[in-house]
Amino acid sequence: MIRNIVRVIITVLSGAIGFYLNVILLRLDVLQSLGWQISPIWTYVTMVAVFAILGFLIAPASMRGFLKMISWFDARMTKVPINDLIGGAIGVIIGLIIASLLSSALRGIPVIGSVISIILSVSFGYLGLIIGVKRKEEVLGFFTFLPKFKGDKGEKGKGKDGNHRQNMGASQPNYKILDTSVIIDGRIADIVQTGFLEGTLLIPGFVLEELQHIADSSDLLKRNRGRRGLDILNQISKEELANNVEIMEIDFEDISEVDSKLVRLGQNLGAPILTNDYNLNKVAELQGVKVLNINELANAVKPIVLPGEEMEVQVMKEGKEPGQGVAYLDDGTMIVVDTGRRYMGQTITVLVTSVLQTAAGRMIFAKPKALVEKKSIGLSATNEVNALG
Repeated sequence: MIRNIVRVIITVLSGAIGFYLNVILLRLDVLQSLGWQISPIWTYVTMVAVFAILGFLIAPASMRGFLKMISWFDARMTKVPINDLIGGAIGVIIGLIIASLLSSALRGIPVIGSVISIILSVSFGYLGLIIGVKRKEEVLGFFTFLPKFKGDKGEKGKGKDGNHRQNMGASQPNYKILDTSVIIDGRIADIVQTGFLEGTLLIPGFVLEELQHIADSSDLLKRNRGRRGLDILNQISKEELANNVEIMEIDFEDISEVDSKLVRLGQNLGAPILTNDYNLNKVAELQGVKVLNINELANAVKPIVLPGEEMEVQVMKEGKEPGQGVAYLDDGTMIVVDTGRRYMGQTITVLVTSVLQTAAGRMIFAKPKALVEKKSIGLSATNEVNALG
């Protein structure tokens, strides 16, 4: 419907162009000079009809071209920090004002006066744009009486995060961008419920779209994971004391990978990415985007275990080495019990011998307390016999 209305408007405007063009031709007596004796009424009808038909025919191509131009412009503008836009706009305005003052004195020059005015406007406008973007902090410094820009100046010098917030304006919400993996993982819902996360949880439209694709997958496992992710989002949004949850309808048409889009969005917003994806973690850090890794958080809050401590565990299965048993703590930490195979299915007390921290997590090595006590008793008896011997 809207396309048809726009097409009619373009057709009417084209007919109007034909009408005014015919007025110019009649004033210049172009038709008479060519020897054409045609009634002015017919020239009006002909010109209006021809230009209206041309406008009607080229309207679809014009609309497509206009929409492509708008999309291109929008994609480029989303990459530019808001402070750059404000600084550049102020610079252009000041440049055009200066050019206008100078042009008013030069317009009286015959022939070249108007040309010089145009050149001055373009030159000073461009110069103002460049200076406004490059010296945006000084330009915005004149507006410190406004709360928004006061916040910008106050954030200066707070490190990388402060610089990111300056680029996007201090009034912007404290976003935390969620990626697909951390939503499907599900632990984010428990973290939100504890209230440790501040700010707004931001779910980009392309992440939500990927979740929907996974939920509609023909593969049963993928489908279940996708539906779990959607359930987690539903749960987070319904938490009474939860963070604000915002869905941002944004996309980067020049990027196909979701991870790359997340990194670009993090750069534009100056916001950290919540993830448990190891590869995304590394790529984002290389490009200067802060990452909040759920796995690193889980490892950080695990209880500290020191060699020599006792703990009660249930031996669940055999280990890789002969005679070993494997148990687990409530947080999933694996405990390798030396000579623990004989205790499979039993809850025993073990003594920690060493703790190994790896990239995948923490691993605890232990021995059954009863076995250690037997060895110590046997060693004591041997020493006593040697002393009496």
